[in-house]
Amino acid sequence: MLLSRVGRPWGFAVAWAVATAVAVAVGLVAVDLVGASVRNRGPLGSDVAPLTDDDETQVRVDPEARAVSRDVEGEWGVFVVECRGVYALGKEIRPAPGWTVVSYERGPDDDVDAVFARGRKSVDLEVFCSQGRPTVAEVERNTLPGRDD
Repeated sequence: MLLSRVGRPWGFAVAWAVATAVAVAVGLVAVDLVGASVRNRGPLGSDVAPLTDDDETQVRVDPEARAVSRDVEGEWGVFVVECRGVYALGKEIRPAPGWTVVSYERGPDDDVDAVFARGRKSVDLEVFCSQGRPTVAEVERNTLPGRDD
């Protein structure tokens, strides 16, 4: 009788540990499978093969893909991005008065970036194509060291 009373709590503890491990594993698999699409970032599934360093110069946009453009505007200026299917192209960049363009990516790529600066302020934009339309993935604002305002 005493053994069954002592064994029962251990059985519950083992069952709880197994259930917890299974729940965590299921959660990790679900997040891995769905990935960035949960945050509305990037194409769902494997529509685009991942690029390697060797492939960068070989990316070709389908000339039949419909072109959709968007002007991403803010205090920093305008970044014109065009989507052709799942590929983004940085078409034009126009800094606002007092802002400069540090860099921008022309693509084609799965996303394109632009960096604007004014004094110690820096704004980094990332735009990708969601269902063929330019979509802002991230706007990162930074304060740069060692620059005058």
